[in-house]
Amino acid sequence: MATLQLASWATNLTYADLTSPVIEAAVKSVYNWAGCAIGGYAQDAPRIAQATTQPFFGGPPTSSILGSNGSISDAYVDAQLAALLNGIASHIDDYDDTHLETIIHPAGPVASALLAVAEWQGPVTGEEFLTAFVAGVEAECKLGLSVTPEHYDVGWHITSTTGSIGAAVAVGKLTGLDTIQMQNAIGVAATQVVGMQEYFGSMTKSFHVGRAAQGGMLGALLAKNNFTSSLQGLEAKYGWLHVVSTRENATAYFDQLGKIWEIEKNTFKPFPCGIVLHPTIDAAIQLHNETIQQRKDVSSVKSINLQVNSEVLVLTGKTNPTTGLEGKFSVCHAAAIGLLYGEATPAYFTDDAVNNATVVQYREKVNVMTDDERFSTDQATVTIEFEDGSTLEKHIEHAIGSLENPLTDADLKKKFLDQVAKHIGETRAERAYAAFKGIQNMTDVGQLRTLY
Repeated sequence: MATLQLASWATNLTYADLTSPVIEAAVKSVYNWAGCAIGGYAQDAPRIAQATTQPFFGGPPTSSILGSNGSISDAYVDAQLAALLNGIASHIDDYDDTHLETIIHPAGPVASALLAVAEWQGPVTGEEFLTAFVAGVEAECKLGLSVTPEHYDVGWHITSTTGSIGAAVAVGKLTGLDTIQMQNAIGVAATQVVGMQEYFGSMTKSFHVGRAAQGGMLGALLAKNNFTSSLQGLEAKYGWLHVVSTRENATAYFDQLGKIWEIEKNTFKPFPCGIVLHPTIDAAIQLHNETIQQRKDVSSVKSINLQVNSEVLVLTGKTNPTTGLEGKFSVCHAAAIGLLYGEATPAYFTDDAVNNATVVQYREKVNVMTDDERFSTDQATVTIEFEDGSTLEKHIEHAIGSLENPLTDADLKKKFLDQVAKHIGETRAERAYAAFKGIQNMTDVGQLRTLY
């Protein structure tokens, strides 16, 4: 009954059901996603994807590429392509939101699909958009919880495997599917399961998110036209839940729908890299500042010793990255740049930064020890030893950006502007921030792209 339970809840959800904290979390998630999509469009992956696929997408140019810096006419493509490209762009920097219990990045698949359809089939009000967005996020996160940790541990990329279903639920909600149609949409999305961890550190990781957005949107649109699927696509013996995991507890988590809101647990990254690197970077940056305060020379650091959870090496154990994308999955690179520069912005996860001779030298000083009894994935201890034998140590209990130590509204605004301004200019970046932050009160979300 899991598919029916999810479909029924989503189709009956109203804006009035959303509490103020849920709405606030949804707005933050949307504008953080938009900042990542606009900033990420300058990277190679979305540009290659657009150049490769645009000749094959012949629909009317109804939906926007958020990061396009050309004219309005250049910024629009058909809805399927927009979902794909904005999904790729929003995830390529690994700077997007994170639901820490599942390590799902919820907004990318859902918002990329939802905005494309809202622009194409609108007008859609801000309240309608946010209701559909929350429905999609809750669907993918509850589904993720029901198969965690086995699903992730075996190697699936959980953001995309659940994201296509979240996107289908969101678009289905926006387009008014009835319960049976929503079950069919979930089924069509579920059968398009995509994404494995082997591709972390390559452009394909972001392709997972774009493809999940595109596939989920297609599932909902097919179902809208009464395209059929299994009505038990999640829970059937050979359905999604049992094929992708050795454990499933969907009913228990779906019983929480509308009672415990997963979107309230969404967190936002201060650093553009794998989330398990953030405690190490946090500690390294603090040690950089302490080194300066104590008038020590960073160049006299002899060794950099890390104590972390073993999952850090599983996910980010690349010791010799050669590209910026690989650097986002290297704890050695993370420690080196945090200590060297006292910051970890996108500029330090480029090909040039990863191959910088000084950075390489400091990566080689890093030693990693794992201790799962003492360290959870959001904890780390970094100890630096100087040539004179003296040491400095920093322990991180909860990294910046975690639920216990979240980014402030001011931090989120700065993050948005830092990503966006270098691509579309400061004036347009400020306008874009105001537009997406004010989405709740819009009468036509499809006008967002014209506001910046």
